[in-house]
Amino acid sequence: MSTANADDAALVARIAAREEAALREAIAAHAGMVHRVAYRMLGDAHEAEDIAQEAMLRLWDKAPGITGRAIRLGPWLKRVAVNLSIDRLRQRRRNAGEDVPERADEAPLADALLEADQRDAAARALIATLPERQRAAIVLTYYEEMPNAEAAETMDMNIKAFESLLHRARAALRKAFEEQRMAEGDAA
Repeated sequence: MSTANADDAALVARIAAREEAALREAIAAHAGMVHRVAYRMLGDAHEAEDIAQEAMLRLWDKAPGITGRAIRLGPWLKRVAVNLSIDRLRQRRRNAGEDVPERADEAPLADALLEADQRDAAARALIATLPERQRAAIVLTYYEEMPNAEAAETMDMNIKAFESLLHRARAALRKAFEEQRMAEGDAA
């Protein structure tokens, strides 16, 4: 077992023993990453905060059951964040009956920043149209900059299945981008 895995296993054991300081350490080390994953999946900072809190509560609740296993806490928490985000997206769709629109940032910005924001918003909107698992693959690979093997582990998939999922996600994004460009060309 590597030093990092041993450190994570020891931290989980301390959490399982209901040591609050250990949970605070885990939160300090991983809450930012969990929030980023959830935010990129959901596009809403408040919901991402809820997901981050829920992920940490899950760690507290599940620690006794995962103690003694060779665990890497970061990937485990990313998997929890992805799964909770997918659940939240599915719940939104059930409750709304349609996709929730993105909010546009109306703050006045310099031209260069505005253009960059528009590109980012267009990319987020295209990513938001992907099925949940494809969206998760894009977020983990490109926003979290995870290697495919680690992203596959986070999503509880084998590497070949993950790479196939990522390939389909890229193809869907490419097609959506081309359709958007053609629509903009027709409108001009």
